[in-house]
Amino acid sequence: MWDENLEDKARRNVAWLIGIIAAALIAVGGWYWYASRHRAPAAAPAPPPAAPGTAANGEAQISHPIPGEGPDASALPALNDSDQVARDSLAGVLGKNPVEQFLVPQSIVRHIVVTVDNLPRNKVAVDLRPVRPTAGQTAVATQGDITTLSDANFARYAPLMRVVQEADVKSLAVVYERLYPLFQQSYEDLGYPGKYFNDRLVEVIDHLLQAPEIKGPVQLVQPKVFYEYADADLQGRSAGQKLLMRMGPANERILKDKLRAFRAEIVKNK
Repeated sequence: MWDENLEDKARRNVAWLIGIIAAALIAVGGWYWYASRHRAPAAAPAPPPAAPGTAANGEAQISHPIPGEGPDASALPALNDSDQVARDSLAGVLGKNPVEQFLVPQSIVRHIVVTVDNLPRNKVAVDLRPVRPTAGQTAVATQGDITTLSDANFARYAPLMRVVQEADVKSLAVVYERLYPLFQQSYEDLGYPGKYFNDRLVEVIDHLLQAPEIKGPVQLVQPKVFYEYADADLQGRSAGQKLLMRMGPANERILKDKLRAFRAEIVKNK
């Protein structure tokens, strides 16, 4: 089966895409595949040193400012005490049952931020996922010496995809904008002082939208313990793009449509 470490990693986007749609939520998993039921824990990848982006006047450069006048940070709880308001806000948009079913209830904002930031990288840490693991195991089909990813695998994501399809993107954007100071603080705490989280989120969404849509059987190889894509280009893709590819073309299109719509909401001028 696939390495669920990778799977959880992207789930986090779907965490935001589902958790915020950000990303996607986006969100989901996709990586190597375990050939056994055992997996080794993944360490959270350390962010590279980031120098603050500054303009000539010394102020931080922001490419995609949050629309409107900006949220009032004083009306929000401290980041470490924000799980309740994050859960309640998402439940107000997605419904209480989906939030309880899919969302990991601890450190919600921090887990979404680190997941979004890591989706364009090779790995996303399992223990930092904002969305619970997808039920079941990865399904493969073998014919002779050829192993492919089975279409039956795509059905595993059906419950999550129903939530994504029904999500009101405009309402999710309102929640995101209202809670934005918490996301910004978490992003700076991650090691990006002077950087703007909404810029990173837009960048990650754009990256995910570049994931190829695979038509036909997806051939796998098993050089060691894990299954890998036989196609070197696919195997070299980021954790986030592998997630989208692994979910199947129909699910990938649904998520990309939602990501495009969410992106439009968080970059437009109001």
